[in-house]
Amino acid sequence: MNPPSSTAVSKGETGQPVDPSLPRAYPATEGPRPARDPGFVLVVNAGSSSVKFGLFDFQTLQPSARALLDWGGSSQRATLTITPCTTGEHDSNSSKPTRCELDAPDYRTAVARGLELLCGTASGLHGDRSVRVVGHRLIHGGEEIRQPVFIDATMKQTIRRFLHLAPLHIPAGLEAIEATEAALPGVPQVGLFDTAFFAHIPPCAYLYPVPYEWYTDWGIRRFGFHGTSHAYCTLRAHEMLGRGPKGVRLVICHLGQGSSATAVAEGVAVTNTMGFTPLEGFMMGTRSGTVDPGIILYVQREKGLTVEQVDEILHHRSGLLGISGLSSDFRRVEQAAQQGHERSRLALEVYAYRVRTMIGALAVTLGGLDALVFTGGIGENSSWLRSEACRGLECLGVYLDAEKNLMTRPDDDVAKADSPARVLLIHTREDLMIAREARRLVLESNTA
Repeated sequence: MNPPSSTAVSKGETGQPVDPSLPRAYPATEGPRPARDPGFVLVVNAGSSSVKFGLFDFQTLQPSARALLDWGGSSQRATLTITPCTTGEHDSNSSKPTRCELDAPDYRTAVARGLELLCGTASGLHGDRSVRVVGHRLIHGGEEIRQPVFIDATMKQTIRRFLHLAPLHIPAGLEAIEATEAALPGVPQVGLFDTAFFAHIPPCAYLYPVPYEWYTDWGIRRFGFHGTSHAYCTLRAHEMLGRGPKGVRLVICHLGQGSSATAVAEGVAVTNTMGFTPLEGFMMGTRSGTVDPGIILYVQREKGLTVEQVDEILHHRSGLLGISGLSSDFRRVEQAAQQGHERSRLALEVYAYRVRTMIGALAVTLGGLDALVFTGGIGENSSWLRSEACRGLECLGVYLDAEKNLMTRPDDDVAKADSPARVLLIHTREDLMIAREARRLVLESNTA
């Protein structure tokens, strides 16, 4: 591999890859360009308690509108917030959002109603233009689905087979697909799977040291998650470095309510800190991350906790919330720590320690580091976390510029000028990645 580069970051055109030959699960090639006014690409990112929508111009991939459907803990009502985009790339270029309350007797009805209002708003702004393709973010495709795919009845059955691996996310994704099919009959639907970016992880990284039959008979292995975000950040990092993928070694930290890091060598994911489920790896908002499995046996055997109780605790009562005893929101915990709340300070220290140690482990698997990437709500916005995560990483060539680090803004380099490894803040664009791949697939199939 090439030695680390100390050249300054090249800005480039946001979101456009440096090298379209880069090998990865989500290729950068755009496919043939549409020849006529094509309407929209609709992006649907369905979660258990909220759905994010995006409408993109089919030809330019500039955002036309975004929307958030949020239940806010209610089972019967949801809030829809629609934000028209006036000039495209960032929320600062968006018009004032509108909000409305929706009856939501069930998930599918709420999604269908949200789609109707979003498309109606877009038609009012941009004329009567149709949705040409829908792109869905889906969390788990197992070992079978390693590329973006068209979603039909057979594919939905395949997705259902992974329900036990992501019980919070897959039902929501399927409900959103059904709602979109009903609202936009005949419009092609494309699925992008978070696990697909990790299709090339080698067996030595994805196998667990348990009986081999657990893998062959039960499918237990590391998969990796947040793949759509990591794939986008890989492209953007190569662009910012002004280098093609050859010889480039990246560690990408997606830090938010859910968090993971990926080691990327020459555009290909080598490993991810999440594993068989999204519970492994970093400490998160409410998730424990990696713990000694003996603890699980101990609290069941000696303290009488049931499987269901342990599941609830590890997923919903651990992480920042579990240690701070205050909140799962990093911003609130950080503020409380600054005000002297001791358990919040401790929670932040544990969080930063785990990020730092996993960055080190991933960098070693790559044999060095050309750039460390921070993305996600915490990664982009907490200068304290970045400073603590980089403390001690000088041995890997990471020298953070303290002054630059305080001036948080998307898609910037906050390393010292002479740092061998760059430190990049990247505003992740999962929605753009989904829109790009959905458009590419539908153009290549000649079904648009």
